[in-house]
Amino acid sequence: MIILLSFMLLVPSFGSFFVYTSFKLNQEEISKTICVQRKMLFNSCNGRCELQKSLKKYADNEKKMQNNLKEKVEVVYIQNTPILNFKLVALIESKAKNFAFPDNKPVSVSNATFRPPSFFI
Repeated sequence: MIILLSFMLLVPSFGSFFVYTSFKLNQEEISKTICVQRKMLFNSCNGRCELQKSLKKYADNEKKMQNNLKEKVEVVYIQNTPILNFKLVALIESKAKNFAFPDNKPVSVSNATFRPPSFFI
């Protein structure tokens, strides 16, 4: 799957190469049937005029495709943002019991400090 996607991405960059290869494979036929200078005695064109036309046509098609892509990309990124109405929700107070009462005084205070037994030392 990855190889197929990579190949599909690379194919457009080799477009002119494919046009040139197709021309080379059919050059004799093109020079005998399509070439403008085919009836001249000493024809030095050998169908290259058709190659130039094909390459120009391919380049024009590429420019059109890029322009169409740019227009489509601009259309794709237009987005309508919906207006959201948020409602305030009243705060829910918990009625859990607290064990520390800050308004009461402490019950007793210890003056003695903890001392470990001396036989552990």
